[in-house]
Parts: sequence; C-alpha cells; structure tokens
Amino acid sequence: MTGRAVRILKRTALVVVVVAVTLVAARIFETQRGPPLRHWHTYVPHELTVAELERTDWAGYLQAEATLFDRLGTEMRTGLENEDRIPGNRYFEGSPIYPGKFKQDWNRSYVLEPDGPPLGAVVLLHGLTDSPYSLRHIARRYRAAGWVAVAIRLPAHGTVPGALSSVRWEEWHAATRVAVREARRRAGPATPLHMVGFSNGGALAVMYALDALGDAQMARPDRIILISPMIGITSFARFAGIAGLPALLPSFAKAAWLGVMPEFNPFKYNSFPVNGATQAHRLTRELQDRIARYSREGRLGQLAPILTFQSALDFTVHTRAIVNGLYAQLPSNGSELVLFDINRAALFSPLLRSSMETILERMLPEPPRNFRTTIITNSGPIASEEVERMTEAGQVTERTRPLGLSYPADVFSLSHVALPFPPGDALYGLQPDGSEDFGINLGAMAGRGEHGALLVSLDTLLRVSSNPFFPYLMERIEEGIVPRLADDAPSK
Repeated sequence: MTGRAVRILKRTALVVVVVAVTLVAARIFETQRGPPLRHWHTYVPHELTVAELERTDWAGYLQAEATLFDRLGTEMRTGLENEDRIPGNRYFEGSPIYPGKFKQDWNRSYVLEPDGPPLGAVVLLHGLTDSPYSLRHIARRYRAAGWVAVAIRLPAHGTVPGALSSVRWEEWHAATRVAVREARRRAGPATPLHMVGFSNGGALAVMYALDALGDAQMARPDRIILISPMIGITSFARFAGIAGLPALLPSFAKAAWLGVMPEFNPFKYNSFPVNGATQAHRLTRELQDRIARYSREGRLGQLAPILTFQSALDFTVHTRAIVNGLYAQLPSNGSELVLFDINRAALFSPLLRSSMETILERMLPEPPRNFRTTIITNSGPIASEEVERMTEAGQVTERTRPLGLSYPADVFSLSHVALPFPPGDALYGLQPDGSEDFGINLGAMAGRGEHGALLVSLDTLLRVSSNPFFPYLMERIEEGIVPRLADDAPSK
C-alpha cells in the first residue's frame, strides 16, 4: 500500500470516528432531555423461553400467563411512585383505565367457542406493542359463524413495555405454534383453519404458513388474512440497535428507548424500546428472505390464498414492501390485495402533499397481475361516496361497485392502526356505541387548546384509529367462512 493510500485510509477512519462520536453524543443529548424511565419501563417480567413454548400446550401457556399477571400486579402495586398514582396511568389500580377492573382484561389470551361443534378454527395474532384486544371484533364474527377463535397474547405484550426490551421474535414465532396447535385440537383435523394477523402478527402468520409447507407435523392454514401486515418496515429499524449503544452505560439507560411516554392506553403500549424495533426488523428480514427463496424454488404454489387489507398511507409499515416483497412473489393462487385509498374529497384535500395524487400508481405494478387487486376509493374527484374498483388476477380491466360507505369529511386517510376497529369500538371508535366502557375513548377525541396541558402530543390524538369501512372488511372476510352469516347485523 502506498503512502498516499495510507493517508487517505487514516483520514477516512478519522472522519468515521468523528461522525460516530457525534451521533452518539447527539443520541445521549436527545434521550437525556425526555422524561425519566418509570417502573413499567425498567421491570421485565419473566416469559416462557422458546424451548419451554415448544414443550407446552395451551393450558400450560395460560397457567404461565396467569402467574405472569399476578406477579405484575404485585410489582406495580408496590413499585409505583406516588407521582405515578394518577388517573392517566394504566398501572395504577385506582385509575379508570386500569385493565384489571374491566369485566374482561383483553390484554390476556382468550378463546371464543361457538354454541355447537366448531365448523372451523381461526388463530388471531395481534401486532407489536399491542394486545389480543385488537382482533376481538373479528374473533366474535368467526364465533357467530360457528368457528372457534383462538387469540393469543404474544410474549412481552399486554404487560409492561419493559418486557419488549428483552424479547426475541423467535418467542413470538414459538407462541404462534402453541396457538395453532390449540386451534387444531379444539376444532379437529378435518375442519378448515384460518389465520388472521394484524401488523407484526401478519408477519408471524405468513412465517408460520411458510414453515408448515416443509413440516408435515404442522397444520397448514387454508386461508390467511392480513391486516396492515408488517412485511417490511422503515430502514431506520435496521440501525435501531446503534441508537441504543449509549445504554450500555447505566447513566444513559434511556438510550435503550425510542420513545418514553405515559401509559394511558389500557390495551397497548405507548413507550417503545429499541429492542422492539430490532426484533421487528429481524423478523421482516427473515420473512422477506424466505419468501424470495421459496419463490425461486417454486414452493409458494402450495401456500394458502392470502387476503390483505392495507391503507395506501401507512406510517408504520412499507406498503410497497407488501406488494414487492410478498404479492409480486406469489403465483396465481387466489390471493387478493385490498387497498384503502386516501380521501380525495376530504376537507383537508387542499393541504395534502402533491405526492398523494399518485400514491396508488407508484405502489402497484401495471396489470395484469398474479393476484386480484381491489381499491377502495372516491367515486369521483369531489364525491365522498366510496366505490370498490376490482381487477381480477390476469386481467387488465376493472369493474366498479358502489359500497354505500363514505369517509367522514374530516378524515383524509386511514392509518396503520385503524383497520381492525369499527367506528363503534369503545376505545378507538370515532363514534363509540356505549356498549362498553374502558375509562377513556381515544378515537373520538378532537382536542383543541393550548400546548403543554395534555399528557400526550396532539399528533397522537389526531391519528385516526377506527375504520369507516369496517363493514366492508368484515363482508370480505365472511366470504371465506362457511356457512355465510345469515342474520348477523352489520358491525357499528
């Protein structure tokens, strides 16, 4: 190596070191400015390991979960500081949002049994930071149709956000297998098996289905339903672990968190540790690699049809990754992608970025495609009524059907979190129906006032959290449930 090359190498190394030190210093400064870690951030409850999950059954999982929640209750009762004993803290027993006081704590795993012998079984997998609450409306519709619904609380969820600081995605994957084994046991091997996955649960559902292609001991799903699936996430997640490096020093423990917030949601974490992003990235990378490999090997032809519901505008997952990383790899096997377009007739339409005009065109390849494509969009440039525009697999023409549903005038799009919740949902609904009370309604709040008064930013409250097209979503899910529901009233 010449002297000039050595000098260039040294200068490059020096620049890299300076940049790295600057970034670490900036990260330390950023984290030290925020609120301090609370007991629910630092307490890490014990969960079953992968090896233990492989050996256990549903009864064993529920027993371990009951022990977990008992210990959590004791820990929070004795460990909370006086300043944390406030109405806006879900871990304070005197709070109206304390989950333990509700008729059912939807943070826990549950099974919904039909009145007669099960006609089939469905496994429901919630998302990251989420709980089994998120898919309960879909679970209830399956039960009404005569199916048994198994909704598992995935490890490190439903308890404290600190649990996500040490979990590995392989534990979620192993817990998924526990739930499927129980669903098959309850319904029997001759009945159909469906899997419904929301967000991170969607990635787990697809991963399980791929595993089952090569393992005769695993029950294969006959249908896979994905809602805002986490097939790909933002590139920042790849470097989230670097952001947490200062946390190796005890004085900078907050660097292990991407967000430290008050916990005012009874069924979802608001705070988010670096490890949560790291594990989501590890899962999606493994999933995308496996999909691509199976596609090259011609094995995806054995995969069950996939029905996906996705908002065209999604801040959490990459919608294009769903198209390119999953659907573009699938053979023509009856799969379908349903996209909810932005509301082009919204009151906010003059304020939308110009890039929103072509969001769908940039997302979808030109037809013909190997999968059916359905777009829910405005019937015209100024019309508020939505229509279904459907293009069959292998076709280039589309047919249009009016839905009789509309966006609320002040909603400009759906969001990642909105799709599985009807407008009447007690916690997230725009128009809660009053059938339940969880101490707070986050979906109907339209806060106006001065800065600094609320526990949370107004951005948190402005994000729409329920789906005005939920009746359509359920209608499409029910097409695969036999027999069809005859007298079931539409969800509110």
